[in-house]
Amino acid sequence: MPLNVVLIGPPGAGKGTQAERLCRLYGIPRISTGDILREAIQKDSSFGRDVHETIAAGRLVADDLMIHVVKDRLAQDDARRGYVLDGFPRTVVQAQALDQMMDGRGPIVPIVVVVPEPELVRRLTLRRVCHDCGATFGPPAVGLGSPSTQQCPRCGGVLLAREDDNAAIVVERQRVFAERTKPLVAYYQQYPTFASIDGLQTPDAVTAVLRSHIETVTTASSDGNRARP
Repeated sequence: MPLNVVLIGPPGAGKGTQAERLCRLYGIPRISTGDILREAIQKDSSFGRDVHETIAAGRLVADDLMIHVVKDRLAQDDARRGYVLDGFPRTVVQAQALDQMMDGRGPIVPIVVVVPEPELVRRLTLRRVCHDCGATFGPPAVGLGSPSTQQCPRCGGVLLAREDDNAAIVVERQRVFAERTKPLVAYYQQYPTFASIDGLQTPDAVTAVLRSHIETVTTASSDGNRARP
């Protein structure tokens, strides 16, 4: 049975790190809408320029555009066995569209990673991204590497702060996220596969909790219990 995991959480909650770990554990692709949008920006298409302006202002990309991007990505062969979605859905409209995409493809396992805003601001203002390979590194307390390092430990590229990781934009992104995703969390709380995880734990502890939950609910779903409300 395909494993379809949706990770929900504000920027800086550690979703990317956990998504990569889950993908290695279960042999399914990580689908990061943030990565897809950044790739569009680098190509400097008309769509990419619109996305860049939206992200730089701390706003969310329109529902219809995000739904189109994700639908195309889920149609690719590597997503047939499931996926870990990082960054989508962010609204109830997007969640309803994802439900329609999932007909006949197994249950959705929605998981919220919860981290207080002051910690999110600290993580994001210290975050660094490799210019060459795109790897992300956060503050040492999060266990993701030192942001003061100027050379990427993976490829040797230059580590830079993201344009949208200054304090003012970070705070605005948190406000927009909280405002728009509160109904999304309420929507997914109806699912018997739903979970809320404490993201202040160490990355290893978060991974262990995620894995335990996923294996519990997927076993229940394969035994015939409901996976959707």
